Amino acid sequence: MAAAIYGLCMCTSLACAWLLLASYARTGHRLLFWSGLCFSGMTLNNLILILDKLVLPHMDLLTLRLVTALISVSLLLYGLIYEKE
Repeated sequence: MAAAIYGLCMCTSLACAWLLLASYARTGHRLLFWSGLCFSGMTLNNLILILDKLVLPHMDLLTLRLVTALISVSLLLYGLIYEKE
């Protein structure tokens, strides 16, 4: 059951990233770009989670997961603070 949930979370993040970046390509709104980058990072974070918990359970990838999550949220925070409409 955990594998299905991890996979669905990764697919959801990937779909959000794809939709946000496609919308950015059409409209050019910069906040969509930063949001798309954030969700791309969250997709990578979910992939690392799957590797950590299912593929390589003997290795601890927690630090790598936390770093990717921090970078992803930092990108979104930068976009929210510094992008002016």
